[in-house]
Amino acid sequence: MDRAQLPLSLVEVALGATLILGVALGFALGTPTPETQAPQLDAYAEDTATILANEPPRHNGASRLREIVASDAAFARERASLERRIGRILPANVLFHVRTPHGTAGTPLPRGRPTGTATVPTGAGTVRIEVWYA
Repeated sequence: MDRAQLPLSLVEVALGATLILGVALGFALGTPTPETQAPQLDAYAEDTATILANEPPRHNGASRLREIVASDAAFARERASLERRIGRILPANVLFHVRTPHGTAGTPLPRGRPTGTATVPTGAGTVRIEVWYA
């Protein structure tokens, strides 16, 4: 009894066409890009907080952050210096806002923009640093 068989070349063409179509669809549809802004912004905020928490104070205190939360007068005295220092730490295209128990420094927070945040407890209060792309 004779059996019908597909020619081997026809099977190869079908498999090749399927492979090429799969690769073409992969390029056409692509893959979604991962969210990279928020993790990078969190890293900027954490790095800034770490640097300030380990920096020696300009006047009194255990660290730069502890100095600025010591009192209203200390915050008022150190606010401009803090803004300059954070401006040097962060890249030029990143803005910041620092919130302490005695006031805020930096640019006001925008609405609807992704931000990175770091919170540092000190003996005299909590410092919150938020950063975002300009």
